[in-house]
Parts: sequence; C-alpha cells; structure tokens
Amino acid sequence: MWNLSFNPPEIIDATILTRLPDHFRQAQRTAWSDANKPGQMLDSFLEGPSFDRDGNLWVTDIPNGRIFRIDSALNWTLAAQYDGWPNGSAFHRDGSLWIADYRRGILRLEPGASTPEALLPHRNSESFKGINDLTFDAHGACLFTDQGQTGMQDPTGHVYRLGTDGRLEALIRNAPSPNGLALNADGSALYLAVTRANAIWRAPLPASGGANKVGQFQTFFGTSGPDGLAVDINNGVAVGHASLRGAFLLNVHGEITHYVRSPVGATLTNLAYRPGTNELIMVESQTGTLLTARLPHEGLPLYSHA
Repeated sequence: MWNLSFNPPEIIDATILTRLPDHFRQAQRTAWSDANKPGQMLDSFLEGPSFDRDGNLWVTDIPNGRIFRIDSALNWTLAAQYDGWPNGSAFHRDGSLWIADYRRGILRLEPGASTPEALLPHRNSESFKGINDLTFDAHGACLFTDQGQTGMQDPTGHVYRLGTDGRLEALIRNAPSPNGLALNADGSALYLAVTRANAIWRAPLPASGGANKVGQFQTFFGTSGPDGLAVDINNGVAVGHASLRGAFLLNVHGEITHYVRSPVGATLTNLAYRPGTNELIMVESQTGTLLTARLPHEGLPLYSHA
C-alpha cells in the first residue's frame, strides 16, 4: 500500500545534471570494490552530495578516496585524494567539510586544504564498524551512522551524536545497517535509512537526551534498500533507494506521495536539496551521474548556511 488514498505516487522524471568526466575515470579493482561489488571493475562510486556557502556541490568517491568540487558551471575539480573511503559529507558552519569515512572515522577538510584531518577516528580506543553518513543539528552537534557490514544477520549498527562539547552519545545500538539520516524541522525526530532491513525508522529525540519509541516509518523492497535522506520544509522525507531506480518522497505520515524516476542506472544512493530551492540533487552511484528534479517543497535550511 503506497498511501491511504490508495492512489499510486505521482511520478517525477529526473534529468541528468552532470556526470564524472571521463578523465577522472579508470576502471579498476580496489579493496572496496572486492568487498562491496565483487567481480566488478569500478571507475568510481560517488556518494555524499553537499553544498558549500558559495553554491559549489561536493561529492565523494568511496573506492578511490577522492572528493570532488563541482562549480555552478558544472566544472569538476579534484579537491582532495587520500588513503580512505569517504562516504557521506556535510559542511559545518565554519566552512569545513566533515566526512564520514568508512575506514578512518569522522574526518574534517578545512577550507583550502587538500587532505582531510582526523576528527574522531575511534570511540574509547575501539575502531568503529564503518561510518557511513552524517548530519548536523541546529546546535552544531554531529549525528552519524556506524554501519559496517551489519544487516539482518547482525543488527548491531549504531547511530551516534557527537556534541559540540566533544561528548559522544550512542542513540541507537541495534540497527541492521544504519545508513542515511536526517532531522525534522524542529530537531525533535530523527529519520534513519536502515538499508538491509529495507526500512525507514523514525526516532523521537527528547530534550532529556537519547532516543526513545523508535519505530518503522515506512518499509520498501528490493535487493538493496533506502540509502540517503533529505527533509523539506513540510517535513517531507526524500529517500534515495539503492535498487529501485529512483527516489521516493514520504509525507509526515510516512505515505509515499511521489516517485522520482532515474533515467540511468538503478543505484540511486545519496541526495540533497540545493539550498533555498526545491531542486533535489541525486547521485546515481553506479554510473557516476548526478541527477536533478523539482519536488513540491523547498529543502530545510542547512546548519552550514544558517
């Protein structure tokens, strides 16, 4: 059942915005591709779209440890390359780019720098399972997912909150593959993509701390599951799905109101609203393509731009 009206979602056809230029592509096997895409030769696997205050779009390339900047004229620049697997990213208000790196934890790339520095490489001297994505709340706390290879066989993925005072709090400890995450407009609830359970969870965040009454908000199907999330000013949740050839828009009740159809590939992972607009930017990771579509409402203001 899509929604209580029993009508199919409205279909929005995405268009291609830009793609990774050929001179940045060299198909090869890497340790990441052997583990996550066995038998495949990959020239890239893009994720982590985020916007800086100058309007540039930044994306990560996991297997090759690269971070790209794309300007308003759609020119691509290799901003950083290092020994890591960068996934989700988000800009801090101070202009630095925070990176969820699967191998190295939370990293920070300062403006003008070409190599990120370690910000939170481990927890109490113990390595993370494999950090996937991050976001900021209105106060500057960083929420991030520790996914690793968890799944239905091992539901021990974590969601953490790193406070501005450096205190690290585990909000969720039992997610089978926590991935993308986003907050609602007033920060009172966290939406979490639980990829290998093919579900979106909703976690109320009480003022007293922690998370409580966590429940399933929507469920999907497919060989993979929901990945990146983005929220609009009406608390609609855009969901990138990594095997269903597009993105879905959920309303505040969890009903699917729109389906954004990709013109290429089937692996639509991360997404982000262009600040101050209703333009949703989506990453089709397998083909290294960025897509665009207009959704009904403007995206929530970003912490970095406030």
